[in-house]
Amino acid sequence: MDLKLGGKYKIGKKLGSGAFGEVYVAKDLNNDSEVAVKVESNRTRHPQLLHEAKLIKMLKGKGIPELKGAIIEGDYNVMVMQLLGPSLENLFKMCKNKFGLHTTLMFGIQALERVEHIQSLDFLHRDIKPDNFTIGNKKPSTVYMIDFGLAKRFRNPKTGQHIPWKEGKNLTGTARYASLNTHLGYEQSRRDDLEGLGYVMLYFLKGKLPWQGLPAKTKKEKYDKIKEKKKMPIEDLCYKLPKEFSKYLNYCRSLNFEDKPCISDLRKLFKNLLSKKGYEYDLKFEWLNKKPLKTIKYVEQEEEEPDYKKKLKAIFDH
Repeated sequence: MDLKLGGKYKIGKKLGSGAFGEVYVAKDLNNDSEVAVKVESNRTRHPQLLHEAKLIKMLKGKGIPELKGAIIEGDYNVMVMQLLGPSLENLFKMCKNKFGLHTTLMFGIQALERVEHIQSLDFLHRDIKPDNFTIGNKKPSTVYMIDFGLAKRFRNPKTGQHIPWKEGKNLTGTARYASLNTHLGYEQSRRDDLEGLGYVMLYFLKGKLPWQGLPAKTKKEKYDKIKEKKKMPIEDLCYKLPKEFSKYLNYCRSLNFEDKPCISDLRKLFKNLLSKKGYEYDLKFEWLNKKPLKTIKYVEQEEEEPDYKKKLKAIFDH
């Protein structure tokens, strides 16, 4: 398939899928290198992919996937980008649903760098979760932030004007990791991505968050129960964990809507905890001991080729 992006790509196995499209590995037939191809139907109610491609191009930096190109092809929006390794959710499951303090802190420090980078460029991610962090395909000690389909500009880059406070908003993102203010229907700002990252770290350390698996008959009931559970005291949520985690979450909750978080201080908080516990920031993550990483399944592959992929062959194959 000629994507008119300076190369030809042949579609391979499916890597994953979600609300905003499907991701496949593909081969650049010009040089035999592998890339990732994300595809969404442009007939969907709220197309996100071309918006995401523009953002990835703008957010270029360490830990952000490299954009190779994006086009509209028939009924599909197509984005070609750097092929990355497994998500942190995949790696977490591979490590039997538990990361140690050393790995969790090193992840947190890198993830804070990614959040700081996109916020410096006036954007919020708005869907912080383990699935939206991956490791590098060739650099498995580098954490990447992915999936910017829900990202939003929080400040006008020319005037510095912050977006206005709003109430009554529907929940945007993933309920398990959403901030309390997001559940309360408030417009998201910089503090909310940071609070979500705090919940991701607790999930890694504890293996499960207190609001997981709550019985509910409807999505609204489920979200309401999660919201109420998140009102528990931070100290109870962080019980038996180093005090730095409750300090982190209390700081996130203390921020006002337009406040600029001091992310360098938060990174220092976790770096000091590493040192206090006798660890080094050596990037020796637990998943590096699991070999080979490339055998990790991203998704269960269908036994029969789905109709969606058959349609895609018209785009990707010669």
